[in-house]
Amino acid sequence: MIVRMPSHLTVLGTCRAWPEAHRAAGGLLLDHDGHRLALDLALALDLGYGAHPRLAALGAEPDAAVITHEHPDHCADLSALARARHFAPRRGRRLPLDCPPGVLTRVHAMEPTEDLHPLPAAGTLPAGPLRLDTAPLPHHVPHAGVRLTAPGLTLACSGDAGPCPALGQLAAGADPFIAGTTLNGAEADPRVLGLAQAAACATRAAARRLLPTHFRPGADRTRPAAEARAAFPGGEALAAEEGMVPAL
Repeated sequence: MIVRMPSHLTVLGTCRAWPEAHRAAGGLLLDHDGHRLALDLALALDLGYGAHPRLAALGAEPDAAVITHEHPDHCADLSALARARHFAPRRGRRLPLDCPPGVLTRVHAMEPTEDLHPLPAAGTLPAGPLRLDTAPLPHHVPHAGVRLTAPGLTLACSGDAGPCPALGQLAAGADPFIAGTTLNGAEADPRVLGLAQAAACATRAAARRLLPTHFRPGADRTRPAAEARAAFPGGEALAAEEGMVPAL
């Protein structure tokens, strides 16, 4: 019998490139609470500008972090998290981190820290039964798409990458498929995912829900949800918002 472990996903930030007022750049927090296995796993997925204060406001201390790529709107606040851990009254174990090449170099350029401990690119996270699988996806720098699975949970995240067959494999059956998208004709750039492309990928992958995110500051926020619903008639679609806790 498959036992479903209670899980909670919190959106920390939704902005592309830089954060606008009262928002943050890309960031997610996944809590996977399996009481039968006596574990609490909080996993930070991307930590762009302004994501750490929102993480701290939740009182969350991540057990692990996954960063899709080195652009600062996805990793800058990893430095803030490392500083908070370094200067805490009681220092804990090093933070397990999965990321492509370049992320640690970028973060250590701000300030060297020993709090971050790189992990292999795929496998079972050491804090519990969540399985992490990643795949290289096209972008302007080395980039990894993410798939997290556990009994009753399949979550996929495209980060900020462009379309490719590997993305469809990561998104297969996902609930939700979290897609970093843009609205303004980015389909011409093979290294960035357009909203229509994200919806098409979700449809081909039989994803149950589509959660577009990573919107350019100043963009019309009424458009993404409507456009996603129109482009993804086979499942539920809603646009990410800071503080959103979509059901899992």
